[in-house]
Amino acid sequence: MLVRDAMSTVILTIGPAHTLRQAARLMSERKVGAAVVLDPDAGGLGILTERDVLNAVGAGLDPDREKAQGHTTTDVVFAAPGWTLEEAAAAMAHGGFRHLIVLDRHEAVGVVSVRDILRCWVPQRTSAGALAAR
Repeated sequence: MLVRDAMSTVILTIGPAHTLRQAARLMSERKVGAAVVLDPDAGGLGILTERDVLNAVGAGLDPDREKAQGHTTTDVVFAAPGWTLEEAAAAMAHGGFRHLIVLDRHEAVGVVSVRDILRCWVPQRTSAGALAAR
């Protein structure tokens, strides 16, 4: 199975001036764990994850004052739609992250997460109770 089969094609994008609270609210509303940060002035893409927000709040920073740009990962590893899920999982494991922005011809076309990969690998008919019984 390929990344294109697992990725989310609706991408939450925010700007670098969004506060962490605004970003968290948007991620919560859309039930996603990451936002792609577009900075037209700096060029390129970054990613802000729920972990980034949690780390900032845990460090005592004010989510109403802290901007996404100060917490965005800009050294991003990108996936291609034609990668296998194994390649994406390996990139995540080696990089220590849970989301990849998917690029096709330098355009963001999706985001794939660990959760997306697991949904593809675990049969839909398997229930939580059946897994616990094993």
